[in-house]
Amino acid sequence: MNLVSIGISHRTAEVDVRERMWLSADETRQAMTTLKERWFAECMLVSTCNRTEVYGLGREGPVSHDDLKSFLIAFKNAGSAVGPGHFYESSGDAAVAHLFRVASGTDSQVIGDIQILNQVKEAFQLAREMNALGPVMNRLMQATLHVGKRTRTETSICEGAVSVSYAAVELASKIFADLSKKAALLIGAGETGELTMRHLVGKEIGRIYVANRTKEKAEALTRELGGTVVDYEKLNEALNLVDIVITSVSSPSYVVQPEHVHEVMRRRSNNPLFLIDIGVPRNIHPASRKIENVFLYDMDALRSIVDRNLERRMAELPRVDSIVQEETEEFFRWAAGLQAGPTIQEFRDSLEGIRRQEVEKNINRFKPEDRDLVELVTRRIVNKILHGPTEVLKQGDAQTDRDTAARILALRELFRLSSNGSEPHES
Repeated sequence: MNLVSIGISHRTAEVDVRERMWLSADETRQAMTTLKERWFAECMLVSTCNRTEVYGLGREGPVSHDDLKSFLIAFKNAGSAVGPGHFYESSGDAAVAHLFRVASGTDSQVIGDIQILNQVKEAFQLAREMNALGPVMNRLMQATLHVGKRTRTETSICEGAVSVSYAAVELASKIFADLSKKAALLIGAGETGELTMRHLVGKEIGRIYVANRTKEKAEALTRELGGTVVDYEKLNEALNLVDIVITSVSSPSYVVQPEHVHEVMRRRSNNPLFLIDIGVPRNIHPASRKIENVFLYDMDALRSIVDRNLERRMAELPRVDSIVQEETEEFFRWAAGLQAGPTIQEFRDSLEGIRRQEVEKNINRFKPEDRDLVELVTRRIVNKILHGPTEVLKQGDAQTDRDTAARILALRELFRLSSNGSEPHES
């Protein structure tokens, strides 16, 4: 199969190089238009913050990896920073297996990344909108999404927090069974604080308050994600309103002191208070954890959780690799069935089986001296039916001709030729 792929990712290039090769949706459309005009019968391009990859089925034989690399570099005017050595390349089953690994999250910077499958799906949808998918790439799309689904349902590769901010929110959800009935205070609206808030909103936290030295940043965050801004100078008063406190500020001294926590616990009748300190240096005085019904976790505790979860994900890699291998073999069994020769033979065998069955069922209705004629006439009818489709399919090769591949696929589906022509997996 003339399927080729090139790509650049965190495995081969630093972030400043990857940024030069990132394509917006409009750029992706422009690039695919050229890729189709020059080389591909079918193609797809996926571009995220960590990777830019091209997958395509050559229109007339194999496409040069070097030509594709040169095109992408020139398209992004990135020759001063990006070279061919930053790219990886693959063909045939290796290209399919690589795409399946990408969709499963095992090729991500964070093993088990749950976002990449949606990004790949969006890339396929964009290619479909541009009429860049044909029978082979459509089937590849279905198979890729199926791999992602199997990975998430049959393994634990995506389970467990592997970022400090998400680990903090997961801990909160374990201590409080229903976060929708709880309130949280986020102290610090920087990058880590924002990520934590997004995770809290994703867990459907009931109420959220945000405090930041620069009030405008807190207001911008609540405008986007919801919540209420509180004055940074009145943190002690805000502590009385919440069940969860998450701190992520740069401060030379502790922002939350034990005496503040003591007073809060007295006012809340000793109901549990969850403190998460992801500030560096620490924002919450460690003595606060000695107070009854106060749960305090700092960066070391959270990183320990993250490390254990990463170990569990790594242990799942062999199971995911097995799924990728199975699905790669299944895809190429299907692809082999699209070749003209086997399809013509199966079509002939199918019609011959129908002819023979009907002749045997009705032969006794004919005189003995006419039965050879019945056999001859019905064979001629089958051959005449076969002649047109056979001549059309023999004119092209499904591996290089998109129209021929489409005809073969249609024939297999219409006449239900063997398991190779069966419906694709549900995604």
